[in-house]
This record gives sequence, structure tokens and C-alpha cells, in this order.
Amino acid sequence: MSLKKMKIINQTSAGGIVFKKIYHLNWLITQHSQHKGWVFPKGLVGDKDSKESMEVAALREVEEEGGVKAKIVNKKPIETHYEYIQTASTKASEVKVKKTVYYFLMQYISGDPKNHDWEMMNTKFVTAEEVKKTLTYKSDLEAFEKILKQL
Repeated sequence: MSLKKMKIINQTSAGGIVFKKIYHLNWLITQHSQHKGWVFPKGLVGDKDSKESMEVAALREVEEEGGVKAKIVNKKPIETHYEYIQTASTKASEVKVKKTVYYFLMQYISGDPKNHDWEMMNTKFVTAEEVKKTLTYKSDLEAFEKILKQL
């Protein structure tokens, strides 16, 4: 019996960890429509324009998935890595995705989180404590901790 080697895909995404100052800082988090996890808005770099920069992709994804316009306040992103198996109809067509995500610290400019796209089922601004309690994935929590050190 031969074992078929699983195909591996490397993906690069960019996104934003967005803050809004009211009386204190609030942070934008989004709940994904498919896996239901709470995350920061992010998406593939170059999926709509092959010449798209990481910064442009990050700002675009924050607007699409988070419903808000923001500006990058630190040009040096936080880098995270994770892997997952992309399932398909047959075990033979499963793919391992190795993902690198670049998160930029961003400041809210305008917009309403309710205006997010179909990829998200919920989007809201919450306190830092709520972010830490709500995020689903360890890589996002680690990125948030690093972002807080940039402030």
C-alpha cells in the first residue's frame, strides 16, 4: 500500500488589528461565517490584483470584512504562522495550507462594522480584555499581545 504525499500550498495574507479610541481603546474583531471563529480581519494578498502590496491588501480586507476604513499607524507588521488541512470531497484531494499572516496596527477612520461582507457573520469593537477572551486562535492572540507592545 503506497501513501500518497499530501499537496502543500503556501499562502500569504495581510490584515489589520484596528483600534478606535472613545474613552479607552476598543479593538475590531470579526466572526467568520464558515468556521464561526473570532479573528482579526485578514485575507490573501494579491487575490484580486497580483501587484497588490501587503499594506493595500490589509486595508482592503479590513474594509471588506470589518466594514470600516482605517489607516496603518505602524508600517512594520506582526508576522504569524499556522497550518491547516483544507478538506475536500475525497481524502486524496486534501491539501495542507501553510499560512503566513502579516497584521498591521491600524487606527479606525470611519465606517460601521455592521457593513461587513458575507465572509463574516459578526463584527464589533470590544475592549482589550474582551479581545483576549473572545479570539479563537492562539496565533491571533499572540499577534494581539505583540501589537499591544507597539503602543
